[in-house]
Amino acid sequence: MLDTINNLFGFKKTDYADLLKKGAIILDVRSKAEFAGGHIKGSINIPVDQLQNNLSRLKDKNKPIITCCASGMRSGSAKTMLLNNGYTEVHNGGGWGSLNGKI
Repeated sequence: MLDTINNLFGFKKTDYADLLKKGAIILDVRSKAEFAGGHIKGSINIPVDQLQNNLSRLKDKNKPIITCCASGMRSGSAKTMLLNNGYTEVHNGGGWGSLNGKI
C-alpha cells in the first residue's frame, strides 16, 4: 500500500543507474559556460532556453531521459517541456553533482 501511495504522489525513488543501463540519456540543461565548468561524462548539453528549438536532437521519444541542471529548477522545467512534446519517460535528476553521485 505504501508503494501505491508513493507512486500516486510521485515519491517513488528513481534508480538512475538502472535507467542508464537501459540506455537513458542524461540531458544537462545548464548554460554552455556552466556545462564547460563541469558535467556528467556522456551527458548532452542543451540549455533549457534553447531546448524547444533543439528537440530534434532527442530523436527517440520513448527513450528514457534524465534531466539535470545546477539545483533541479531548470531540469524540472525541461522535464515538463519534454513531456508536453510527447516524450514518454522523463525523470528530473535535479542538480548534476547530486545526480552524478547516484549513478
